[in-house]
Amino acid sequence: MAFQKPSHTFTKIHLKGLRTNSLHILFALSFTVFINTFSFAQELPKNNNEIPAEKKNDTTVVVKDKISIPIDSLLGQPKNTVVVDSTEQDSLKKDEFLKGTVTYTAKDYVSVNQRKQRIRLYNEAKVLYDGMEITAGVIVIDYSKNLVYAGRIKDSTGYTQKPVFTQGANVIEPDSIIFNTDSRKALIFNSVTEQSGGTVIAERTKRENDSVYFIYRGKFTTSENLDDPEYYILMNRAKIVPDKKIVTGMSQMYIYDVPTPIAIPFAYFPMSKKQTSGIIFPSFGEDTGNDRGYFLQNGGYYFAINDYVDLAVLGDYYTNGSYGLRVESNYAVRYKFRGNLAFRYENLLNSERGFPDFNQRTIYNIRWSHNQDAKANPNSRFSASVNLGSSRFFQQSINQVNLNNALTNTLASSVSYSKTFQGEPQVNLNLTATHNQNTNTEAINLTLPTLQASMSRVFPFAPKSGAKRGAIQNINFQLNTRGEYRINTTDSLFGKSEMFDDAKAGMRHSIPVTTNFKVFNHFSVSANANFEESWTLKTVRRFWDQTNQEEVSIDINGFDRFLTYNFGASIGTTLYGMYNFKKKDKNPKIQAIRHVMRPTISYSVTPAFDQYYETYDVIDADGNTTDQVEFTRFENSLFGSPANRYSSNIGLSLGNNFEAKVRAKDSTETEPEKVMLLSNLNFATSYDLAADSLNWSPLRVSGGTQILNNKMNINFGMTLNPYALDSNNNIINTFNVNNGGSLFRLTSANLNISYSLSNDTFSGKPEDDNEDEEEKRRAANANARTDDLFGVSQDFANERLGDNDRDKSKEENNNEFYNYKIPWSLRLAYAANYSNTRRQDEISSHSLMFSGDVDLSPRWSVGISSGYDFLNQGVTQTQLRFERDLLSWRMNFSWVPIGINTSWNFFIGIKSNLLKDLKYDQRRQPDRNLGN
Repeated sequence: MAFQKPSHTFTKIHLKGLRTNSLHILFALSFTVFINTFSFAQELPKNNNEIPAEKKNDTTVVVKDKISIPIDSLLGQPKNTVVVDSTEQDSLKKDEFLKGTVTYTAKDYVSVNQRKQRIRLYNEAKVLYDGMEITAGVIVIDYSKNLVYAGRIKDSTGYTQKPVFTQGANVIEPDSIIFNTDSRKALIFNSVTEQSGGTVIAERTKRENDSVYFIYRGKFTTSENLDDPEYYILMNRAKIVPDKKIVTGMSQMYIYDVPTPIAIPFAYFPMSKKQTSGIIFPSFGEDTGNDRGYFLQNGGYYFAINDYVDLAVLGDYYTNGSYGLRVESNYAVRYKFRGNLAFRYENLLNSERGFPDFNQRTIYNIRWSHNQDAKANPNSRFSASVNLGSSRFFQQSINQVNLNNALTNTLASSVSYSKTFQGEPQVNLNLTATHNQNTNTEAINLTLPTLQASMSRVFPFAPKSGAKRGAIQNINFQLNTRGEYRINTTDSLFGKSEMFDDAKAGMRHSIPVTTNFKVFNHFSVSANANFEESWTLKTVRRFWDQTNQEEVSIDINGFDRFLTYNFGASIGTTLYGMYNFKKKDKNPKIQAIRHVMRPTISYSVTPAFDQYYETYDVIDADGNTTDQVEFTRFENSLFGSPANRYSSNIGLSLGNNFEAKVRAKDSTETEPEKVMLLSNLNFATSYDLAADSLNWSPLRVSGGTQILNNKMNINFGMTLNPYALDSNNNIINTFNVNNGGSLFRLTSANLNISYSLSNDTFSGKPEDDNEDEEEKRRAANANARTDDLFGVSQDFANERLGDNDRDKSKEENNNEFYNYKIPWSLRLAYAANYSNTRRQDEISSHSLMFSGDVDLSPRWSVGISSGYDFLNQGVTQTQLRFERDLLSWRMNFSWVPIGINTSWNFFIGIKSNLLKDLKYDQRRQPDRNLGN
């Protein structure tokens, strides 16, 4: 579409003396002069000496210009709309100015100046044209030069309504802009552009096309405060390809407009929104604690394989020859599964070769976590949680200080696959590989794998319709199968062929049969019988070698089996008691106490399977039989050996809980509140009818409750033995009360109390759970504590501590002026254990652990994790933490002043992942020569 160019040229014919002999001609010329003096004429086209182009018929249907101005503009309404919906060539045959539909609006007015060939839009102006959108306070369209001007509105308060230039996914917010609709180039002043998590603020920007920008004196920052950024990188000249890259020349970092010595002659910033491969820059420093020299850590390469999986390969190198390798991969398929895999290997050298304190060790660790979406397949599921490696990895690793794992004695792993076969009955199949490792003894137990299959319960005598009633109709049975291949080895033999020398394999089939019914409508009775058959692939044969006077044991490879069975029954009921304190004309605070008791009596019998036992005689050198030894060929079986002793036990147990009804604090409430006094108080013991002595087993007492709005958990337990000890502290078949003592002898006791509170605990408001779920998940996978009573773990390979979501949520609660209520939190854990099995009468452990954090200001926080060992009278391992939120930056300092992991670490760096390599960290590693 082309705008017709109205002519405003004033044409005059100069008055000159004219000679004529005819009055008629003079009169006609005078009339022509008069008309031309007060008239306008169309401007004639300029002469063009160029060779005209070949003319072709244009078949395009051209509609005349249509400018529609609504009636409200004539009445002074605040909004005007002009829609240009077609084009037409004017008589000058000029190229078209706009080749598409243009829509422009303004709140105050739209002014069309045909003489200057401009259209002016004022206040909340907007122009839409060919995928481009410009909004600004003032927009001027100069169609004589094919230019669009956009700028701000100036009032008494300053400038408002800055232009916003949008084209596709690119958004630019400058102070003003000049856009050429013909070449589609633009000149932008003081622009603000977001580029893949970062922001570019440029004094002048030249838009070459949709994909290339050239800027002059541009500031690149990730700060949220664009008016006064905390830091920026000043680029004298740069080229921007949106969503791809920024290439710049001389660049220098400024902090609050103060130049720093950090400068580079050129730079390349990848800006892709997709994952891209690239170099991971290492951190550097010096390890003086273990004489490893200078180091480069966590440098490597990141491989963006595809949208579902990535890979990071990192390495460490020390000048004394130590090195480390780290491989990490994350993978995910939406609505199916997600997981991560990490492998670490470190070859550690302390001191230098040839020195007396030189030593070398190799450590490794493998972690794998896999979670399947529950909706992916309802009938099958695969999951993995693996944490295995060197027993001393977390104590000796040079790339992390993991206090939780360093103080944990076990590592555990599990990889499982389960499959459900629908039908009647339903069949469940489970295949699991497990790993359990004691980091103190370095003993490792593996099952590779464990196969479990089970069939759902079958009720052979159940009615075809209606509920099952009576003992016969409730009879049911199952089929269960369990097979294992178990390996018991040590840390030094793991991964070698010797670890399979003592491996065991076996399978057990069981058929439990149960039923239940009511007696006298108040007693619940259950009966059960269990049949088990165990298979083994290795048995043993023993005999006495009279010549060498020693026992000889021979392993026999081959299939063998044994069958066992047992029977049992139990009867129980529930008793309710209520003591009412409420009396007439009185409304006490405690109105009633409710006591619930659940007594249970059980009986079990296990026959003696003597048929699986053999004997041999011990004959001395003179041929005399001195002893007779009984053994079973299944004594090394995976699932144990059959019992050779008849057992008949009566079990007694009593469960209790206590609740109180308390007068409601709100006087408008008609019902009292329920308060739990003791959630459980349990007593359990048994009596063996077939034993010839010590028939009673110790009485075990356990209990627990929650108080203070469920913030304090209290758990306790004790073991009471009714039998006395002799002078050698050995238990004898005499009741302690008959030996001059009390009814029971306290042999062990334990008490555990934990309490969590914060500044919101006593305010009556619900408390927010600000714990890092990702850190809790990692601690749970590593069999460590999910709280920070042992301190906060630090992984130097991922030292960027910025958690933007947490920081933003924290900032939302901070006003311009700091709240007088200082946020704080405190976690306490008290544990005491008493032992007196052989009259030692000692407290085996007695300690108090605590961890707390205080926000001194909206951006300053301090924390401490420590404790006190009352038994050894000393402070336990302590960690001090200091953290400063510097808006776009974060500063962190942690210090372990005492213990075997004494160390400190200082870190300051940018939170944004885009510039996470701009950091500075210094640390002192724990002295691994002592205590490790």
